[in-house]
Amino acid sequence: MAIALECKDVDVRFGAVHALKNVSLRLETGKIHALLGQNGAGKSTIARVMSGVLAPQNGTLEIMSKPVATGSATNAQAAGLDIVHQRFALPPTFQVGEALEFASARKMGGAVFSKARTDAAWAARLKAAGIDVDPKAKLADLPVETTQSIEIVRALANDADVLILDEPTALLSPGAIQDLFTNLRDLRDRGVTLIVVLHKLKEVMEIADTVSILRQGALVMGPTPTAGLTADDISKTMIGEVAAAAPVAKGASSVEAKEVICSFGALSSPTKGGEIGLQDVSFDLHAGEVLGVAGIEGNGQRALAEVFAGLTQPTEGHLSMNGISLETHSVAERRALGLRAVPFDRMTEGAGLTLSLWENTMTWVADRFRRFGPIVSTAKMQADASALLDSYGVVYNTPTQEGLSLSGGNLQRVILARELTGTVKAVLAAQPTRGLDFNATNFVWQELNRVRSDGAGVILLSSDLDELFGICDRILVMRGGAVAGVFEPDFSATQIGAAMVGAG
Repeated sequence: MAIALECKDVDVRFGAVHALKNVSLRLETGKIHALLGQNGAGKSTIARVMSGVLAPQNGTLEIMSKPVATGSATNAQAAGLDIVHQRFALPPTFQVGEALEFASARKMGGAVFSKARTDAAWAARLKAAGIDVDPKAKLADLPVETTQSIEIVRALANDADVLILDEPTALLSPGAIQDLFTNLRDLRDRGVTLIVVLHKLKEVMEIADTVSILRQGALVMGPTPTAGLTADDISKTMIGEVAAAAPVAKGASSVEAKEVICSFGALSSPTKGGEIGLQDVSFDLHAGEVLGVAGIEGNGQRALAEVFAGLTQPTEGHLSMNGISLETHSVAERRALGLRAVPFDRMTEGAGLTLSLWENTMTWVADRFRRFGPIVSTAKMQADASALLDSYGVVYNTPTQEGLSLSGGNLQRVILARELTGTVKAVLAAQPTRGLDFNATNFVWQELNRVRSDGAGVILLSSDLDELFGICDRILVMRGGAVAGVFEPDFSATQIGAAMVGAG
């Protein structure tokens, strides 16, 4: 079998961090290769080296049996390799045709640029890929699965023989994941070699032909046929033990018998940035409850989170906490009452990447020193932040290092440390395990269970039905900005799925 990609002795250091340790990898053509590892294991780093985005300190790269100079995306593309990043590269404020022409190495505008000709050319390519979208549509207005498909069209327009997809399922609903997998199998059958960075074992076993595993920057399993592996084999190789443990146990007492912590009464909110607002939403959150919120993305989940946190004011209805109306309360005032939020995107909403770790925990740390009035001790705040980060198992060197220096899993621990410490009465966690490895996911579940056991009410927004079924006491389904149904155990995937899409 021919070799699609081979890297030899790839070594990458970021200061004191040894991100890749002499990694050598050979991947055969015409297969779907899964690349696995815990957060910080080096998966995204090796993907960046392969695609030319990052130059290693040492090592060589061959694409389709041809040596390629590292550190040049142009060289990699010319050799037949492209990448679809987890964070999409196409500019969201552009029209589809404009974005494709801007970002693609292959230009459709001709010697004399014509927007009409460019749009027509890209429309033809989109249609051939089975994507029904107007090239004049703005990317920001499209569903995430459509944007991802357009990113793949952009990469394949360069006649890519090898395509890397970095965590392609992280933002997708269960139905969209199946559509993606169908697309990937079609590409494989057409001769494209696919390298897919994944976290969920269920997805790996479903889609991958081979599995390669990184651990702490080293390759601990070379390309191994998935057919000869079990989920336990993969998990033990990744972390030395089976990490895919069952979610934490749910509360034993009935939800209805518990105190109401938050009451959402006939809430409506405006549409913002193309995201649908709330439409007459009513429900109660009880003490000691994890209330799951399911739904296809874009059906009001973000609006619910923003109204809860105080970032958006409702146009109608009321929101109260322990009998206190929150409509006029600021974010800071809500936090003082014990209301907390873990936002959707840890990189853009949850943390300041260029701020130090102690500054990222400052909301909580500052509370500890507020009694001193306007004079605070930076040294004490840093020391207090260090103790907090240590208690949450954050892997870091110093509290003064920047947030961007951490892996996704460690950054999420920083956010949880800030939001779940102190007096917590109600917390909304939006996709808190998205993109996390098994250990980090279990840690998030344990922390949510801890605050639930302490009597807080928890709202868990997740696109992962397995997660919702495992940890939630009830599941609320949102569709079109409204509540489409509320379900109690034993949960039925068929019934909840029907509520999500409006069937049945």
